[in-house]
Amino acid sequence: MKKGDKVLVLDDAISGVVTAVKGNAITIMTPDGFELDFTKNELIVMDGSVSKKELAQMDVSSIISEKQNKKPGKTVRINPKERSLPPMVVDLHINQLLPKTRGLDNYEMLTIQLDTAKRQLEFAISKRIQKVVFIHGVGEGVLRTELEYLFNRYENVKFYDADYQKYGRGATEVYIFQNVSR
Repeated sequence: MKKGDKVLVLDDAISGVVTAVKGNAITIMTPDGFELDFTKNELIVMDGSVSKKELAQMDVSSIISEKQNKKPGKTVRINPKERSLPPMVVDLHINQLLPKTRGLDNYEMLTIQLDTAKRQLEFAISKRIQKVVFIHGVGEGVLRTELEYLFNRYENVKFYDADYQKYGRGATEVYIFQNVSR
């Protein structure tokens, strides 16, 4: 293979033009403008320099087994059990947190709800729980606004509306990034 050859990738629907050859490593430019690196045995020249007879004589099974035995890059393997773990659910409705609310004003109830949310979020971070759903209800949106303010103070979390079909409009899901060094 040489610069300018049109090539196909053996095990993928990718084609391109060879832009660089360094030993066994070939760099190609795809029609979309991406530069990709491959080894020589992963590519087939399209312009007829490899005949059907030569292609039939190539040991395709050895190329395929080599591809399967190839070590992947540095990807962190997530245990399938962990990937499908349901999120931790925290219901912040005041009647779920206290047996009686008589004598409490709105500010005191909001403070109890926010303290619970902060405590549960800290617990999830310490136990490396990746997702937490906070059920806050719809109401006037005061608790939701305060929760967003709380979540914004953490660098290792992102938050968004929770699954509408499961929780309705009154829930926020928090995703905790686990690999952030503290």
